[in-house]
Amino acid sequence: MRGPGYTPAMQGGWGPRVLGIASVAFAVVLASAAAATAGAGAQRSWIVFSANPAGQNIEQLFRIHPAGDGLQQITTGAYSSVAPAFSPNGKRIAFARLGVGILTMNIDGTGIRRLTTNGRDSYPGWSPDGSHIAFIRPYKTDWRIDTMSSSGAAERRLRQAPPSGRPTWTAGGILIPSGGDLLRIDPATGHVQKYYNAQIDAIWGLNSVAVSPNRSTITCLGARDAEPGDKECGEGPCPRFALYKENVVKTKKPQRVVKDAGPATFSPN
Repeated sequence: MRGPGYTPAMQGGWGPRVLGIASVAFAVVLASAAAATAGAGAQRSWIVFSANPAGQNIEQLFRIHPAGDGLQQITTGAYSSVAPAFSPNGKRIAFARLGVGILTMNIDGTGIRRLTTNGRDSYPGWSPDGSHIAFIRPYKTDWRIDTMSSSGAAERRLRQAPPSGRPTWTAGGILIPSGGDLLRIDPATGHVQKYYNAQIDAIWGLNSVAVSPNRSTITCLGARDAEPGDKECGEGPCPRFALYKENVVKTKKPQRVVKDAGPATFSPN
């Protein structure tokens, strides 16, 4: 079993688009931000995702414009790179390198800096002002929230925080999926400030939750019913997944967006 950066491989919306260059193993669209195009004055947006380069089984990070052009591989090496997250100003990307730790780099893959040395650290998320990063790290039998400065200094565990999946740091606090719900915790202590009464798949959803910029809606993975007659996994059906969205302000029941997809996130607006 791999660490929290690992998600069951599945085909998704990006698969056909980049099939000729990279086999998309996760169909992950994890971050998007406006960034200056090298050598040009124009501002363009990037989507960054993890995928398997053709003929390889080690995930790397790629970037592509939302229009589908400009595909580039921006990480290399012997260790998988996953869970990218843009800094608020769009100039740096934090990501997890499985077996290595949390790193940051420029949006073109240059300027790599290693921030942590625990090879199981994952799911970095920037504070709104870009000065700190939250991430998850195994502690005893659970995954817990740690924070550090954006340079990797002053690393500490939020002792009052419950076990957590992928964090989202907002102006109102850090949002974490925990125990099938979405919680808001104090960035200084981890003390739980609010329960949203969300309905998050406690097995498949914890590391795939993304929060909209206005904090009203989340997306996450969840199980779905098998197709009739599905016998691909021997005597019974294979596990099947779908992408769901849920309004956590009005506590509405999750709605399926698309089946057989990987995690997704929201554009900055």
